[in-house]
Amino acid sequence: MNDEHDSSFDVSGVAPAGPLHGERSDGFRSGFASFVGRPNAGKSTLTNALVGTKVVITSSKPQTTRTVVRGIVHRPDAQLILVDTPGLHRPRTLLGERLNDLVKNTLAEVDVVAVCLPANEKVGPGDRFIVREMAKVKRTIKVAIATKTDLATPEQIGQHLLDIQQLGAEAGIEWAEVVPVSATDGSQVGLLADLLVGQLPEGPQLYPDGDLTDAPEQILVAELIREAALEGVRDELPHSIAVVVEEMGLREDRDPDKPLLDIYANLYVERDSQKGIMIGHKGARLREVGTAARKQIEALLGTPVYLDLHIKIAKDWQRDPRQLRKLGF
Repeated sequence: MNDEHDSSFDVSGVAPAGPLHGERSDGFRSGFASFVGRPNAGKSTLTNALVGTKVVITSSKPQTTRTVVRGIVHRPDAQLILVDTPGLHRPRTLLGERLNDLVKNTLAEVDVVAVCLPANEKVGPGDRFIVREMAKVKRTIKVAIATKTDLATPEQIGQHLLDIQQLGAEAGIEWAEVVPVSATDGSQVGLLADLLVGQLPEGPQLYPDGDLTDAPEQILVAELIREAALEGVRDELPHSIAVVVEEMGLREDRDPDKPLLDIYANLYVERDSQKGIMIGHKGARLREVGTAARKQIEALLGTPVYLDLHIKIAKDWQRDPRQLRKLGF
């Protein structure tokens, strides 16, 4: 078993933002909004659509978001900081419990909580569980978003909005807003931004102009590698994959006009059989992951990248407190 390393990433909840960047004129609004919802409800895609670029990974696999990443929406009248949390769910592992704790801590500290409910799916037990958890956070403004409207008929959307109102009433929540949105085709994304900004308090700009996220680059890189690793793998694998960037830095002795960013990362799975799946026949699968991840990282950072990936086994890491700490959870 190879689990000897001590790298970790910061997955803390929302603390007050760093040093205030500067006062703005009267009427400027700033604050935090958090998207919650069951896994694969469209939270990450919506975050990216509002920010205007990719700041969180997306995947058809549920439970792909593990870190709380802040995406920053800049407007002349406001700064909206979006907190993309893991999906709230009934946990089956210690990792699941820690991810749920992360979400609950976040919800208590943001200005607005928006639950994402896919319009192409009926409201189910998982949605009711999440809304009941939201109801326990008394002081935070609550908004409901009908996501994925591009996948639903007008009749489905209409019934879904009625079901959302009923869901809130059952939990004792009065929605500040209920809005249907498609992050994929952009429908009503601008309206949603307006509505969220309208719920924020007046306050100063919290981040410098141009910042789109405050997640460290190493976390973003690790997440992009994990996203590439998730594509096309079997259903049992996604929860078992963790990525740690061990080293990252510009290669020395290069022409400044031709920089190269060296990234050395380990991809952790729980069993030998999973390692074989990730490597693939004669290393083909791992090469595909590396190529896809490298392209995404280069697009994000704007620098040519040399990516060195290794697969390691951390046996049953999702249930082992010591290994969870080592992997940053």
